[in-house]
Amino acid sequence: MAKVMVSLPDDLLARIDAEAARLGLTRSALLRLAGEKELGSGDAAAVAAAVERSRERFARAGLSGPSELLVRLDRDELDLRDRRRGLGVA
Repeated sequence: MAKVMVSLPDDLLARIDAEAARLGLTRSALLRLAGEKELGSGDAAAVAAAVERSRERFARAGLSGPSELLVRLDRDELDLRDRRRGLGVA
């Protein structure tokens, strides 16, 4: 596997690192997935394996699928925003 060096704005790198941490991925894994998503992997077996990994991760997290995750994330974001408002934090 090749290694590359890229230049990214600090704020973008911080967002990438935060998302990788949230998903339990390394920075490299997240960037690889983002690249594959944007460009397409071109490999049906790889896509099927990725789907199966996603299903397994949802099952381990006790979720039925992406829609349930999105609902939970939205709810958690609203709860956090309400708590911040209660503390006088924007």
